[in-house]
Amino acid sequence: MSVLPTNSNLDTWRDLPAVQQPEWPDPGELKAVVDELSQLPPLVFAGECDQLKDRLAAVARGEAFVLQGGDCAETFAGATASDVRNKLKTLLQMAVVLTYAASVPVVKIGRIAGQFAKPRSKPTETRDGVTLPAYRGDMVNGFEFTPEARTPDPRRLLRAYHSAAVTLNLARAFTMGGYADLRQVHAWNQDFVAESPAGQRYERLAGEIDRALTFMQACGADPAEFHTVEFYSSHEALILDYDRALTRTDSRTGLPYDVSGHFVWIGERTRQLDGAHVEFLRHIRNPIGVKLGPTTTPEEALALIEKLDPEREPGRLTFITRMGASRVRDALPTLVEKVTATGAKVAWICDPMHGNTFEAPSGHKTRRVTDVLDEVAGFFEVHRALGTHPGGIHIEFTGDDVTECVGGGAEISEADLHERYETACDPRLNRSQSLDLAFLVAEMYRQTH
Repeated sequence: MSVLPTNSNLDTWRDLPAVQQPEWPDPGELKAVVDELSQLPPLVFAGECDQLKDRLAAVARGEAFVLQGGDCAETFAGATASDVRNKLKTLLQMAVVLTYAASVPVVKIGRIAGQFAKPRSKPTETRDGVTLPAYRGDMVNGFEFTPEARTPDPRRLLRAYHSAAVTLNLARAFTMGGYADLRQVHAWNQDFVAESPAGQRYERLAGEIDRALTFMQACGADPAEFHTVEFYSSHEALILDYDRALTRTDSRTGLPYDVSGHFVWIGERTRQLDGAHVEFLRHIRNPIGVKLGPTTTPEEALALIEKLDPEREPGRLTFITRMGASRVRDALPTLVEKVTATGAKVAWICDPMHGNTFEAPSGHKTRRVTDVLDEVAGFFEVHRALGTHPGGIHIEFTGDDVTECVGGGAEISEADLHERYETACDPRLNRSQSLDLAFLVAEMYRQTH
């Protein structure tokens, strides 16, 4: 891959409004960092992005299901072997359950190796009369509430690149080096079933998987797919200077790819049709997503398709809906109906996290697991009623036993939130809650097929 020329149409976004961008104090330092980033090797390859686009085309046709998940906001400190392994372990456990129950391939995409920045509702934060810039993720500034930490530092873009490289290296090693072996992952699930308060509910499904594996082993079936998995990275394309600096021309085709991740998405706060984010992403050839909240009109959704997928390329565009449990059944049907009527082949994925956040009396931001499950249930109900395909789920989770979301099999209460509230931004499902969700989504999928 070669570096793109500066006069490419990949820079037309610079003339448009770019919301949620940091106010870098030194433009000269930012330019030096961007120039250095633009010379660094790709984190992913164009061929891998094309492979994921093929997998997402199968999702759009109703032949596969997406499991996308990981941290709300990654931290540099979290780029360790144990943290990456725990996240992958949880994702793989969920995928095994979904694959078996749905009897279709599960496309595994991590919110990983690039999810270092977050949009914020306010540009500043005030504590005890002191106002400082809001924390925008480790890619931009520090979490500590001091003027030094909160000042945007462009050198953090380089640190984000190197943290992403370490994380991807670990993920590739774990998924290709035997850690993802199907029998091993299933054994983890058996451990979970034995320990989970809801374990009896899942015991039957775990037993079915066990018998299926034993049968295939007795038949001598041992395909390579049992020992490794395809795993893709994704992040919100928020800080445009970072994603632009990591865009390269594919030597095979001469087309531009954002090689900071396989799949990038535009957030609910940055999907303005005349904005910089839509303009930039329409020129790259990665598979891309757009978050759609409950106020999205069918006209906006159709206009986004025209801008981002004018060729109606299967697998190119994914709509990630984030409606909230109380609104999904009212807000989603018209969108799906109108988009489907145009013949556009988009993949539909449910993000049941971002529309269900509230503040506990303790001041912690949290989510109820029951609300998360209810939004997923509503998503499935809408697609079942319309005869369309519920293409996947997009969740924020961690492989650790944190106490950030209330409810679930282990019944975390609002009074428990302080015990292990470790997120850098939004509340995440812990391992037990994530696996609860996987088993319940598997049951929902069975009912729709």
